[in-house]
This record gives sequence, structure tokens and C-alpha cells, in this order.
Amino acid sequence: MTLQDFFGQYKRVAVAFSGGVDSAYLLYAAKRYAKKVCAYYVKSEFQPQFELDDAIKLAGSLCVELKILDYKILSVKGVKENPADRCYYCKKAIFAAIVEAAKADGFSVLLDGTNASDDAGDRPGMRVLQELSVLSPLRDCGLTKSEIRRRSKEAGLFTWDKPAYACLATRISVGETITAEKLAATEAAEDFLTCLGFSDFRVRSFDGNAKLQITQDQWELLAGHRKIILQKLKEYYKTVVLDLEVRG
Repeated sequence: MTLQDFFGQYKRVAVAFSGGVDSAYLLYAAKRYAKKVCAYYVKSEFQPQFELDDAIKLAGSLCVELKILDYKILSVKGVKENPADRCYYCKKAIFAAIVEAAKADGFSVLLDGTNASDDAGDRPGMRVLQELSVLSPLRDCGLTKSEIRRRSKEAGLFTWDKPAYACLATRISVGETITAEKLAATEAAEDFLTCLGFSDFRVRSFDGNAKLQITQDQWELLAGHRKIILQKLKEYYKTVVLDLEVRG
């Protein structure tokens, strides 16, 4: 089945939109092949501002209506406690909110950007898609992450080479309570490093300390900015350490 075949069957669709590579290409395909499409972005404490900015920019470039839903995710039971399956409780709350909003707008079909490279066994939130009858056309059509990037580049989507990004909550160690303050510290620290030229990195949090995970080709950049990085990150963390098990 091709995406054109899929949208020939599902002509009116809502898209759960994150602003990332996969959902961006899905939205592009929906705009191209479906009769009517609307994108839904859930803004919570777990999403940094740049993700919302990218979502607005991408939807605008495609001339697709984007609805932004504000959601206090830390109020959901099983989320701030940060158990191993936190993603399930979070994703269920978020997708349930999108389903409700989409139905109110007349959409009975909700799509998400899960692709054929995603391993369902490693994603506890995946079963939410089945429970809420969310469809994943990229996966169903056999499109892998690399193929989606290639097609996105051909389509002229600025997201084609955007690094993979997991929500801010993933930076906090499992079992450690998630707070708005910890999330804000993570976002500020990662924004600062981005401004210095870092990409595809993480600032992990554990017991009030920060652990930097960067790719090996950025070690020289880190060494050159070590003092200002320490000075800035110590505004939010007690200590700052480097993870020698490099990313990538």
C-alpha cells in the first residue's frame, strides 16, 4: 500500500503533529492526497518552545490548519512520578485529548507519525495507539526513517534533516519525580548548548546533577567552551559531567 492508496481510503483525517521529521512528512502527504486535513499539536510541560515553533512553521508552509491544545501533563496520574512506563500514561492522556478535539471538529480518523523503523517493543506508549484506534500510515506503508528523510528532502521540507528528539521528561532518571523546575532547567541548558553550536545531544538530569551526552565530533567544541558551559549549567545543576559513552 502507498500513502496515496491510504488517503484514497481515508479522505478526512486529523494528524497528531509534533513538528518532527515523521509527523511533518505525514502532514505533507495528508495535505497532498487527502480531501481534508487538520493538524493537532499538544503543548505541555514536556515540549520545548522550538518544537512548537517548528510545528507552526511547517504547518504554515503547507497551508494546513494547526490547532494547539494546552495540556497540564504533570497533573496526569502516573506521569510526574516517572515510572518506567511513564510514556504510556503521558501518551494516553495526550492522544485522548487529540481524539476528543478532532471528533469535535468532525474528524473520526486520527493519524500519528510512527514509522516502519520504530520498535514497538521499546516504546511503552505504542499500545496507546491500538487502544485509541490511532492509525500509523507511515508504518503501514513500510516507510523507514531514512526513506522519510529522503522523501522529505525531495519535498523541500525543512525538517528533513532535523535530529531525532525525545521529550524533556526523558532527560530525568526513571523513578525521580518530574517537576516543572527540572524541565525548565533542561530546556534552558539545552537551548544554551544549541546556541553554542551543539546538535544531537542531551543534558541528562540525576539527583540535581547534569550529564552531557554528545557525539564524538563535538568534543573539541565542548573543550573550547568548557568554562562558559560549566558557568551556565551550574545555574541549574550542582555538578556537570561528561558521559564518555558518546552518542551515535
